[in-house]
Amino acid sequence: MPRCRLRLAKNMNHIALSGSTDFDGWRAAARRLLANGVPPEQIEWTTGDEAPGLFANDHDALSGRAPFDERSAFRVPAAFVDLCRLVILHSDHDRFALLYRLLWRLRDQRDLLKVTVDPDVARAESMSKAVRHDIHKMRAFVRFREVAGVDGGPVYVAWFEPQHHIVEANASFFARRFTNRRWSILTPERSVHWDRDGKQLEFAPGAARSDAPDGDQLEDLWRTYYANIFNPARLKISAMQSEMPKKYWRNLPEAELIAPLIASARERTQQMIDEPPTIPPRRRMDVVAAGGAVKPDGELAAPDTLEGVRQAAVHCRQCPLWQPATQTVFGEGDEHARVMLVGEQAGDQEDLVGRPFVGPAGKLLDRALAEAGIDRAKLYVTNAVKHFKFESKGRRRIHQKPVDAEIAACYPWLAMERDLVKPSLIVALGATAARALTGRAIGIQANRGRLTELADGTKMMITVHPSYLLRVPEADHPREYAHFVSDLEKTLPFLQ
Repeated sequence: MPRCRLRLAKNMNHIALSGSTDFDGWRAAARRLLANGVPPEQIEWTTGDEAPGLFANDHDALSGRAPFDERSAFRVPAAFVDLCRLVILHSDHDRFALLYRLLWRLRDQRDLLKVTVDPDVARAESMSKAVRHDIHKMRAFVRFREVAGVDGGPVYVAWFEPQHHIVEANASFFARRFTNRRWSILTPERSVHWDRDGKQLEFAPGAARSDAPDGDQLEDLWRTYYANIFNPARLKISAMQSEMPKKYWRNLPEAELIAPLIASARERTQQMIDEPPTIPPRRRMDVVAAGGAVKPDGELAAPDTLEGVRQAAVHCRQCPLWQPATQTVFGEGDEHARVMLVGEQAGDQEDLVGRPFVGPAGKLLDRALAEAGIDRAKLYVTNAVKHFKFESKGRRRIHQKPVDAEIAACYPWLAMERDLVKPSLIVALGATAARALTGRAIGIQANRGRLTELADGTKMMITVHPSYLLRVPEADHPREYAHFVSDLEKTLPFLQ
């Protein structure tokens, strides 16, 4: 059982937890106290080396009483456990007493947490919200500075001053995000260090602000970046200060730019209005180098054939997916197809072969098309994302779903395919394809099989991606497969 000491002091049970975030110790003590009927008003909670109250002594308040019995304990809602894990990270000294009081009341009021106007419930929810907010701000406003380690290699050190006891709860986030760097985050109460070689987090006592570096050679670059992304036309000072409170400014290298950028915002906005329009970037993607052209007005002109676009796409560097992928997987099929199928992205086999829908999902698609009476050769088949996104596990490459930025980076290729093929109907196979075509998230099951129109008037139908059928339980597969074939049959009128 986690270390905690229970002592009697004139009807007061003093419980000393091992630390400020000792959730396991609090839970173990709370269970024993509740099992022995000790009411909240007879308990005093302390943490670490914190001194107990005036009347405390070393007598074990629960000695000789029945131990906690898991079988006879009542069950608390899962939401209460989640609430406790957050509230215990709060800096309020009375948080342990508040949670035990809620636990005591839950025995007789099973729906207590739903009573949002209850003072105890409202206070606990407010504390959990404050902790979540503090966790988010730490992730947003930690700034690492590079220093030389004892071996001469780089170590990245950051200083942060959280309001609550969130360092240990937040450490795994930074370990996942900066796995391949050695780093330390110093705070007044607790510090955390990441050893990239041993893949271990190490926690240490708090530090002083003077222990952290004041700056490094990259801060000028960071300030330049911040100044260039600052949009004076969209400035909302109250919203900015809400998201970036002033108390964090002293640790942010870009903070010194905020005041002058705000002061010059009106003038810069007027300059933007007065300047002539610039050439739209349109994610140039080496189009010119691959056969595109620049019109007299400066606008980029994409290649005017699918083969030209295909060759241009080989050079795409608009997102990082090109680096680990074997090759770009472009669309294929009838260049004047009446129906275009759009999937998610290239898979493992497609990445190796260089053609869309040739792996297990592609074979299933071919079978379904045949049963629906559709000749794949009369279709144009492509994907929303042209590179294979994966995670390596040993020798296996595990598919990963593309994020919005990757979908957006690849969309111009899909747009050029649509412009050149000019299909009467586009079938979106799965959520990623639907998002790429419409620019928003769409529920597949709620919308599948229905004909809608895209912004340019092209008809669109949504159905599942064939890989979905490879994942459904075996008992459900016949029904789901038949539903998929039925969806494909709805394309037949467009192929006539």
